[in-house]
Amino acid sequence: MELKQGGMSVSEYAAKFEDLCRFALHYNTMEAEEDKCVKFENGLRPDIKHLIGFSEIRNFPMLVNKSRICD
Repeated sequence: MELKQGGMSVSEYAAKFEDLCRFALHYNTMEAEEDKCVKFENGLRPDIKHLIGFSEIRNFPMLVNKSRICD
């Protein structure tokens, strides 16, 4: 998974990310929640990533929500 946000809104990026995660079984386990968050965060635009990064949010729905607010 090399998905990057690019010109998408956070909502569009999150939807695409979730859609692609179904093909990466590792990201669909509770043990992989932190890895999933890190992967999502790494694909965000630099401005949003900078605002979110220091928080180290490791709950995926919360990370997406906070990213939407920053967008």
